Amino acid sequence: MQNFDVIIIGAGAAGLFCAAQLGQAGKKVVVLDSGKKVGRKILMSGGGFCNFTNLDVNASHYLSQNRHFVKSALSRYTQWDFISLVATYGITYHEKELGQLFCDESSQQIVNLLQAECEKGKVEILLRQAVVSVEKIANTFQISTACNQFQTENLVIATGGLSMPALGASPFGYQIAEQFDIPIIPPRASLVPFTWKESDKHFVELSGIAMPITVSSNGKSFSNQMLFTHRGLSGPAILQISNYWELGETVEIDLLPNDSILDILAELRQSSPKLQLKTVLSRYLPKKLVEVWLEQKLLSDKVIAQLSKAELNALEQFIHHWQFLPNGTEGYRTAEVTKGGVDTNHISSKTMEAKNTEGLYFIGEVLDITGWLGGYNFQWAWSSAFACAEGIIEKG
Repeated sequence: MQNFDVIIIGAGAAGLFCAAQLGQAGKKVVVLDSGKKVGRKILMSGGGFCNFTNLDVNASHYLSQNRHFVKSALSRYTQWDFISLVATYGITYHEKELGQLFCDESSQQIVNLLQAECEKGKVEILLRQAVVSVEKIANTFQISTACNQFQTENLVIATGGLSMPALGASPFGYQIAEQFDIPIIPPRASLVPFTWKESDKHFVELSGIAMPITVSSNGKSFSNQMLFTHRGLSGPAILQISNYWELGETVEIDLLPNDSILDILAELRQSSPKLQLKTVLSRYLPKKLVEVWLEQKLLSDKVIAQLSKAELNALEQFIHHWQFLPNGTEGYRTAEVTKGGVDTNHISSKTMEAKNTEGLYFIGEVLDITGWLGGYNFQWAWSSAFACAEGIIEKG
């Protein structure tokens, strides 16, 4: 039986960062992970460049049943703290859009940073260690893997959610919570593309076309790019709204968010009344999209001077208020995060410790905290890991 001050299960962003803080504070720490390498999700994030934080971070960028939960941790370890750490490693980065920060070279740089920080703290990282059982006897947790046994007074669960099972995602963290009578907010795939209903399959031929839109659902709106795919709709705007969308609901899409089709047509009916509607729409929207509408008889091509008031109003609804009903989402296979998770009402927002089980901590994505697209989920990993480490250190 190997004894440690802290055992962390999960060698992802939150687990490694928490281990580094604890190790550097003099704690004897081991990180256990079932995979073959550390930081697998980090490596493929941001198209291989890792969107490691955002310049603008606050509680409004997160979803949770307990929306105030993130405030304490985010205020104690901020985006500026992590940016400063990145700078000390000489990692160059750039702002892509909306405050999103990416490595200039590779996601591997963030993994290297985390490993170097763990080495500074003499943290042991043991891979291919699938945990078979966790028991608490008196004040001590006993953890068994297929070939080893460990014990500790502080157990940190940093196993993430269910998104991207190919990278080793599993429900392990939820199972541990339930074992210790901590409720789970039902998990679901989020920051995820929508799929077509059978009746919308004609849009498949638009696959690869991107366009700026504003999409709205449940009182929330996002303006960014939308991408047509073989399976449905994707792109940053769609991924963002998937956090707020519920199965069976429509989303409203403004396909021309920076112009008014009625104003455009009113002007052209004065200056060029003989233009065809198709010609006008193709100036402002992808030509192929307009062609599909005409083929499917969703629109009829007319000389714009002949459009009736009813037709103009219908066109305005069609372009600025497209009611799109997704069949569903692509699910965990492509989802960037998992919405739902360990109920934060049962966790200390200051230390990430379970309120009913001394020495048991949950950090990162396993909790019912879902950030927007744009570096917010990584910032939650850093902030929650830091708060947890601080809590264990203060305990002595």
